[in-house]
Amino acid sequence: MSESPIDKLRRFIDKSDAIVVFTGAGISTESGISDYRSQGGVWERFQPVTIREFIADAGKRRLYWQRKLALYEQNKDAGPNPGHLAVVELERRGKLLGLITQNIDGLHQQAGTSPDKILEIHGTNQEVICLSCQEIWPWEHAYERLIKGEEAPVCEKCGGLLKPNTISFGQSLNAAVLNRSFALAEECDFMLVLGSSLVVEPAASIPRVAKQGNSGAWLAIITQSATPLDGLADLKIAASIGETLSAALVAPS
Repeated sequence: MSESPIDKLRRFIDKSDAIVVFTGAGISTESGISDYRSQGGVWERFQPVTIREFIADAGKRRLYWQRKLALYEQNKDAGPNPGHLAVVELERRGKLLGLITQNIDGLHQQAGTSPDKILEIHGTNQEVICLSCQEIWPWEHAYERLIKGEEAPVCEKCGGLLKPNTISFGQSLNAAVLNRSFALAEECDFMLVLGSSLVVEPAASIPRVAKQGNSGAWLAIITQSATPLDGLADLKIAASIGETLSAALVAPS
C-alpha cells in the first residue's frame, strides 16, 4: 500500500528531533489576514513607501502611517489558527529546533511558541522603533497617538522618526537574524515550509540550504501555490495548513 501524503508527513515528524518550521503569509491567511502579494492585496492596491521615502518625505511618512493604522484596524481581531497551534504542539513534543517566519503579525507568539525559538526575518508590527536612537516601544505606544490625531509619531526621547519595527522596501534585513536562520537550516533534520511562496530572497534560500547543505534534511512544503522548490521537496501538499498539520499530529487509527 502506498504511503499517503499525511502519513508521510507524520513519519517525517515522528522520526525528526530537530525540526525547523519556515512560515509565510499563507499560514496567516487562514486567520483572515490577507497576503500582501496576492491579487487585490495591499501591494497591488498601493505603491509601497520605501525606507528612503519614509525618512525624506513627510507626506510619504503620513501616508505610510495612514495605511499601517488602517491595516491594524482591519486585522486586530485576527488570532492564531490550527496551523499556528500545530507549531506549538511540535515544541511541546520537544521537536522544534526553531521557527523562521516571514510574517510580521506576531501570531506565532500569540499562539504560544516560545519567543526564543522565533526568528522574524522581516521584523514585527508588534513594536515601533526610533530610527535615530533605536529605542523600541510596543505598537500600542504609537497606536494611541495615531488615534488621537498624530499623523506621524516621533520619538519622545530624542525626536527621531518612529516606524513599525518591520523591514521596508530598500531596508536591509537584520544580518544577525538572517545568519541565525541559515545556521538553523544547517542544523535541522526536517525543514517544514508552511504557506510561503519561496520567491522573496534571500530568505527563500533557507529551505534550499536545509535540503542541499550539510544537514541533508527532509523538506516538506505545505502551501496552496506552486513554489520554486517543489521539485526539490520530499513532500509537497497543496491544502489547508491547519487541517493538514492537525491530521498529521494525530496518531493513525
